[in-house]
Parts: sequence; C-alpha cells; structure tokens
Amino acid sequence: MADQPERRQVNFTIVPDEKSGDPRTYANFCSIAHTPFDFTLTFCEVMPLSESELRSAETNQVVRAPVRARIVVPVQFLPNLIAALQEHMRVFSESYSHAGWTKQGPVH
Repeated sequence: MADQPERRQVNFTIVPDEKSGDPRTYANFCSIAHTPFDFTLTFCEVMPLSESELRSAETNQVVRAPVRARIVVPVQFLPNLIAALQEHMRVFSESYSHAGWTKQGPVH
C-alpha cells in the first residue's frame, strides 16, 4: 500500500467567470433525453403561433422551435441538480406565494 498516493480533500468554491458579457439565454421549453451514461437537456424558445402555424401544427402535430442551448450532463450530476432545483422552487414558492403565483402541472 506504500505505492498508493495520499488522498487529500480540498474544499473550494466554483465561481462563474462571466467576462464575455451576459451569458444568459431565454428558454421556455426543455426536452430531456438520456443514455445509460448521460442526460441531454435541450432548451428551446417557443413563441406564440400565428394562425397559419397553428393550422400546420394541428395537421402535422409538430411545432418547430429554435434550440437555444443543448446541455449534456453525466448521470451522477442529476441528483444534485434535482435537489438544488427543488430547494430553489421551495424558496421561490414561499417568497412569491403572496403575489398570486401558483404551481402549475408538469411541463415536458
């Protein structure tokens, strides 16, 4: 066992480096796919449909929306992401319940 390097724990904080301006991108739809190794989150921006787009969607059952970001994360990352989202949703709900905001059903 003398050949094994000593394992050290290092505590640190990750801080986003936002030198390139505003990195935010608006999306109001997320499609989720997975493999045995990772999850792919595809974020799109869905705008209100025109009358012709609505008729086409009724016929074809398809609405095209521009992809704003596609994020691939390892499976091991998901439990922490889910926990963080749930905690932020809890705080958000408590903070804004007086403003008339209510939870809606699932969005897929």
